Amino acid sequence: DDPEAVEALFPQVYDELRQIAARQLRRARPGQTLNTTALVHEAYLKLVDAERVSWEDRAHFYALSARVMRQVVLNHARERQALKRGGDLHRTTLGDAAAAIPPDPAGTLLDLDRAVTDLAALDSRAARVVELRFYGGMTEEEIGHVLGVSARTVRREWRQARAWLSHRLQTPPPDDA
Repeated sequence: DDPEAVEALFPQVYDELRQIAARQLRRARPGQTLNTTALVHEAYLKLVDAERVSWEDRAHFYALSARVMRQVVLNHARERQALKRGGDLHRTTLGDAAAAIPPDPAGTLLDLDRAVTDLAALDSRAARVVELRFYGGMTEEEIGHVLGVSARTVRREWRQARAWLSHRLQTPPPDDA
């Protein structure tokens, strides 16, 4: 609740936030306009503006930061794919017209987000494990601390969630689902 404490905290955690941001952006579209610094600063603005947020400890702060960064990256990907902005168009030149267009990493990222959302409807804790491990880069021990479970439980749920997500991404649900 102390704005001065938040101001003092940011320089101390900046490097770790940049590492989380770099992990997030490695999975996003190459050549995008969102960079590590912009992602950290956007997440910081959202974290500072959040009302009634209490960080119990370091692990909770980084878990929340990873979640906020994930939302920023996903929103950025959605904006780039928006049909009204020509997001479904691919630029080609005569030189590369014969080459196959590579898969759209932003589309893959959005597909993964939809799959994680579907997983959350079935098993919210498993989806949270995915979020903290995949997007936040947290260790099993850190995730266990945040979720209040053992590292062994985290490891088991991570393995199950990965298998479910792999199957889900290979066989998407019908359009009416």
